[in-house]
Amino acid sequence: MQQAINLALRTALAEDPATLVFGEDVGRLGGVFRVTDGLQAAFGEQRVFDTPLAESAIVGLAVGLAMNGFRPVPELQFDGFAYPAVDQIVNQMARMHYRSRGTAPMPITLRLPSFGGIRAPEHHGESLEALFAHVPGLKVVAPADPDQAHRLLLQSIRADDPVVFMEPKARYWERGPVCAGPGAEDGGPVPDPVGTCRVVRRGRHATLVAWGAMVGRCRKAAELAAEDGVDLEVVDLRWLKPIDADGLAASVSRTGRAVVVHEAPLTAGLGAEVAALVTERSFRDLTAPVQRVTGFDVPYPAGPLEPQYLPTIDRILLAVQRTLEF
Repeated sequence: MQQAINLALRTALAEDPATLVFGEDVGRLGGVFRVTDGLQAAFGEQRVFDTPLAESAIVGLAVGLAMNGFRPVPELQFDGFAYPAVDQIVNQMARMHYRSRGTAPMPITLRLPSFGGIRAPEHHGESLEALFAHVPGLKVVAPADPDQAHRLLLQSIRADDPVVFMEPKARYWERGPVCAGPGAEDGGPVPDPVGTCRVVRRGRHATLVAWGAMVGRCRKAAELAAEDGVDLEVVDLRWLKPIDADGLAASVSRTGRAVVVHEAPLTAGLGAEVAALVTERSFRDLTAPVQRVTGFDVPYPAGPLEPQYLPTIDRILLAVQRTLEF
């Protein structure tokens, strides 16, 4: 995935001279995860450059650049470092297009290495999707594999709306094919419409809904359940704002049951919104209440405690078992 994101950034920089990549250590170092490795050498210090360690200033710079015709792709080094920039994200990046009555588009793609799974120190792992999805004016994306990271990042950068692009750190080293050949929009694969989920595994007994790294975990849970004759469908939400309510309803209408899996704490997590949408759209098709498998209502723990915090395959399968008992 790390290389797939790098390839998408290279493509975006090559096709539009107004595209700029910047953030803490993204230039000469190539980022702490080496996602931007080699980009400064290829496109120069005017297009790919380092910034001070000031997240609010990074997003504020992006807003100013967007108002002056650029297409900024800033990076905040870790999701836990995004809190100082929330003021700029919520009050400027998300609202400027609306506030200006459409005269100031905000084609900003804020790259945010997100979620847990790498056993990093405190403040280096968070799940902020519910915070950003709640803000009108923002789009929020979380890819699950290398191909989706490549497709969705290009789609986000080419859009004229502000996007928070949440990259699952635990999947940076996942290998997989990437469709990067010629296609629509001056090169690249034909993108799915914005705000659509995808079914990554067909099933008939229950639907698992997840995003980011939890999609892979749900696929493994589904493979284990199949050994016991339980056929689970896995849906990758991928667009966390806007949410594909119709796609979710179509899956749950086939299976009659739903389990939502995410890393963030349970209370007011995005899983509650998904559960509400499923209930509203598919109430007559549900044979059991929507179940949620999430992190706990505690601060995101430091590395050694992550295995106890993150949803496990056993917890996912237990929720499936509960929903099948109805």
